[in-house]
Amino acid sequence: MIRIILALVLLSSTIAFSQEKTFEKEVRKISKKIDQITSQHKDSLKQKIKEVNLKLKKNEITNEKATELKKNAASYHAKQIELNAGIQEYKLQQLVQDKVDGKIASEDKQDGVRVSFFDKDFFVLRTNKKEKKKIYNKRTTTQFVFAMGVNNVLENNNFGSLNSSDYKFWQSHFYELGFTFKTRFTKEPSKTYFKYGISFLWNNLRPKNNQYHVEDDTGVLLEENVMQLTESRLRHVQMIFPMHLEFDFSENKTLSDDTVVDNTHDGIRLGLGGFFGFKLGTRQYLEFKNNHGTLVEELQRGDFNMNTVNYGLSGYLAYEGIGVYVKYDLNPLFQNTSTRNISLGVRLDLN
Repeated sequence: MIRIILALVLLSSTIAFSQEKTFEKEVRKISKKIDQITSQHKDSLKQKIKEVNLKLKKNEITNEKATELKKNAASYHAKQIELNAGIQEYKLQQLVQDKVDGKIASEDKQDGVRVSFFDKDFFVLRTNKKEKKKIYNKRTTTQFVFAMGVNNVLENNNFGSLNSSDYKFWQSHFYELGFTFKTRFTKEPSKTYFKYGISFLWNNLRPKNNQYHVEDDTGVLLEENVMQLTESRLRHVQMIFPMHLEFDFSENKTLSDDTVVDNTHDGIRLGLGGFFGFKLGTRQYLEFKNNHGTLVEELQRGDFNMNTVNYGLSGYLAYEGIGVYVKYDLNPLFQNTSTRNISLGVRLDLN
């Protein structure tokens, strides 16, 4: 019995030792995951294009519709690759940081690449050709940005008007997906940065009291529908260019030679600024059951008297990569009105 227990312990120890995490193993895992993500979405896109071509061949759709479907499919899968691969790239950056901090071990040698020197401040990666690279103290870094939260409107810039808003507060959502650059103002390490980039926004407004948006010669109005609506949602999509003055209070690092280098997204961050951009499109989604009890889904396209150009103020308070986020449009949402969009939510910055 003792021999069996000893054998099991020895076997468990061997398995645990063989599964010990190393820097190189984790890098290969992440690299393989990125390849899988890219391959899966490319295969899915090829299949969708094949299906569209088949419908076109059978004359079920026109050439214009086929082109539109292909463009939409390509855009969707490109965004999915960017989103999912960006998450893996963030994991890779965190893995490198763990290696720099000595939190993960390294293999002595793997595939002709040898890690010859690591300390807590920076690393030198040496290949068989004796090439060296030092990575630290970048003045400009990049971030993948994702934000989501609740969306509503103010009347006459009055926050009290939220209490009497015609839109549902918790059911009206916004989503933001973007890419930013973060540049230090000075060559030397500091706490002040200029953050700028591009984002795409999906703003949704859901009216209360069975109402929906109606456009006429005087503008756009909210009216009660004769049918009992199970869904009433106005969505407007925007492309914006955000710009923020960011104060990053992360503690800088000191190298072994007493050189001070920059360290970002490792503490409290405060961003203050604004944005300008353009509306790319507006749609209204309605759902209801007709007199026969059949569920009807209705999609309405139009500008709904919305202003094309939009601009406003925005800010965030974060710790490391996650924080609270607020955005307020200074220009009216609809023409000839005092209705302005306001958004509040959470923001994720993957450095």
